[in-house]
Amino acid sequence: MRSRFLAALSVATAVILQALPADARSATEVTSAAVQDDLLDKLTAIPGLTVVSESQPAGYRFFVLAYTQPADHRNPRKGTFQQRLTLLHRSAEAPVVLYTGGYGLPVNPTASRTEPTRLLDGNQVSVEHRFFRSSRPQPADWDDLTIWQEATDEHRIVQALKTIYSGKWIQTGASKGGMTSVYHRRFYPGDVDGVVAYVAPNDRLNPLDHEYDRFFSVVGSESCRTALENVQREALKRRDRMVRLLESDAERNGYTFSRTLGSADRSFELTILDTAWAFWQYFTAADCSAVPAPTATDEELYAWIDNVVFFGFYTDQGLEFYLPYYHQAASQLGWPDLAFKHLRGLTRYRGLYQPNAVLPVELRSRHDAWPMLDVDHWVRTRSERMMFVYGENDPWSAERFTPSRADSHLYVAPGANHGASISLLSEADRAAATATLRRWAEVPPARRLPEAAAIPDDDMRADRRTR
Repeated sequence: MRSRFLAALSVATAVILQALPADARSATEVTSAAVQDDLLDKLTAIPGLTVVSESQPAGYRFFVLAYTQPADHRNPRKGTFQQRLTLLHRSAEAPVVLYTGGYGLPVNPTASRTEPTRLLDGNQVSVEHRFFRSSRPQPADWDDLTIWQEATDEHRIVQALKTIYSGKWIQTGASKGGMTSVYHRRFYPGDVDGVVAYVAPNDRLNPLDHEYDRFFSVVGSESCRTALENVQREALKRRDRMVRLLESDAERNGYTFSRTLGSADRSFELTILDTAWAFWQYFTAADCSAVPAPTATDEELYAWIDNVVFFGFYTDQGLEFYLPYYHQAASQLGWPDLAFKHLRGLTRYRGLYQPNAVLPVELRSRHDAWPMLDVDHWVRTRSERMMFVYGENDPWSAERFTPSRADSHLYVAPGANHGASISLLSEADRAAATATLRRWAEVPPARRLPEAAAIPDDDMRADRRTR
């Protein structure tokens, strides 16, 4: 999520996903003559599954696959589409981790393992969410983009691959990917043997989004909160000059606003509204000292906000990839609402802080609160073997899922942002969470817990620049 709407951010993904060592990633394509073995035969024998390519990282085999899915599972006559997925294969007997990122797979997928995959030393199936990248029906009926339809996509994939893999299955994902794993569990509780959902928001009822405002009233130090509010106020006070900087930036980079937000001024205001949220989502309390003072120049203020939020995101070009997410948020998922009391008298656009405000007219939707209320109730009362990991200083973690008492658990990583992970929990919680995961997967206890995963600065910067 580049903004507070994007509930499945690369920062979170960067923590639970870790590329194989450099020597392993120098995989070479394997010719079709060299891969005519038992595994390839079993994959190609699955009806509707196409093996697009294979590479061989050290100790693994990595497949790019496509699976034929109905555009509408309730009406198969509406046609089909090819859903992209990847398979990181270690052993047919090892556990399988189903990774749902909630968005599209990378254009050039690489063999990366999630934190649960590493803890279990398992296989991994990564699924691209319907309507993202090439996994979109043509023509697209956007009414088919629902949590049940995607859960049914994943259900069919799991059932197909269980003909090959005999081990336990664990589903995982971060942010919107964590939400996706929860929805799959809700509709098909027998598909996997446990779920590890990282930083998964639970916007069960938008008019009652008070937890987000409460979060921003206590997160970090009072001086840091004041500094961030001052940045937002100062930027809006300088609106005319700052918008001119944005327009110059847009001209240099070819940004436009006509299809989504409609103007540079609306884009600017929405970016400023997002500033405090993005800061706590991607940065930590240690970065508070770098927040500019109210005396900063226009250029200094613009550059700092650009680094934290990225002015290029709220443009036609920046939003294009994420339109399916915004449609889902508007129709079913919900979104965070904030009061912005400290900005009263400085904003111009009512209703700007919601997903329909950035969607093209033809994709706007009326919100249906029932799906999230249903999922929330099910998780609280009927779910089993679900683990939720949140970050103490992550805005998205303000509204959390409440797990049931049926072998389900909630952990909070101290001081962590949207990149929270099991490795960042306290020592006792890390040991307990790891032991639970391995028990679910029927893997013997680990002799040594993994070290905390580091987030490369370049990865975080890339996320801010592409969202």
